[in-house]
Amino acid sequence: MIATLLAAGFEKPTTKDFVFDCYFSVGPICVNFIIVLVAAATLIYVALFFFAFRSPSVVPGRFQALMELAVDFVREQIAIPMLGPAADRFLPLLATFFFFILFMNLFEVAPWVNFAPTSRLAIPLGLAVVSWVTYNAVGIAKHGFVGYLKFTCYIPAAPWWIQPLMIPIEFISNIVIRPITLTIRLTANFVAGHFLLALAFLGTEFFLLDGPKTWVLLGVSVPMSIILAAFEVFVALLQAFIFTVLSASYIGGALAEEH
Repeated sequence: MIATLLAAGFEKPTTKDFVFDCYFSVGPICVNFIIVLVAAATLIYVALFFFAFRSPSVVPGRFQALMELAVDFVREQIAIPMLGPAADRFLPLLATFFFFILFMNLFEVAPWVNFAPTSRLAIPLGLAVVSWVTYNAVGIAKHGFVGYLKFTCYIPAAPWWIQPLMIPIEFISNIVIRPITLTIRLTANFVAGHFLLALAFLGTEFFLLDGPKTWVLLGVSVPMSIILAAFEVFVALLQAFIFTVLSASYIGGALAEEH
C-alpha cells in the first residue's frame, strides 16, 4: 500500500538538482547559482573577520571574543598539533580553508538555499589544488626540488631491491592521490547529503499535500528530516575540519627534516 501511495506523483531528486543555468556571463565565466553561493560565502567570511577585527581591543566585545575563539580553535586544534612552531605562519591559510569550506557547506541546510557549492566537483578541486601547490612549494623551498622528490618518494629503511616498486608508489600516493582524495571526500559527502535531505523533505511535502491518506507517514518523515538536517550541520563542520587538518598535515610533512 505504501509503495502504491509513493508512486502517485512523487518527484524524486535527480542529478538535475546539480545543474544550473547562467544568470549572465562575464567573458567565459557563467555566473549561475553556484557562483553566487561561492561569492556569498566569500563575503560572509570577509565581513565576519573585518567587522570583528577592524578595531580590536584588549578587552574584546562579544563579537570579537567569539571570532577570537573561532580562530583559536583552528590554531589550537589544527595548526599547532600539525605544524608545531610553524603554526602561526600558516594559520591564515588554514583558517581560510576551515571557515570558507564551513560556510559553503552550511548552505546545504540554509532555508531557501538548500545547496552546498562543495557538492560540485570544481569547488573542492580548486581548494585541493591550493593545498597541493602550498605543501609542494613548501617542501621544495625546504629541501630543494630533487631533495624534496627524494624526501617524498624514497624510504631509506626499505631494502634496496624493493625501492623500484616503492618509489613510484610513494610518488603516486604523496603527489598524485592526495589532491584527488581531498576533492572526492568533500564532494561525495555533500552530494550524498543533498540527496538524503532532498528525499526527506520532498517526501514530507508529498505526504502533506497528498493527505489525508498519507498524513500518518509524516510521523516518520518529519522527525527524519530534522535528524538529517542536524546531522548535515555536523558533517559540514566535520568535513571543514578534515580538509583543513589534512592540508596542515601535508604541509607539516613537507616541512619535516630528512628521514
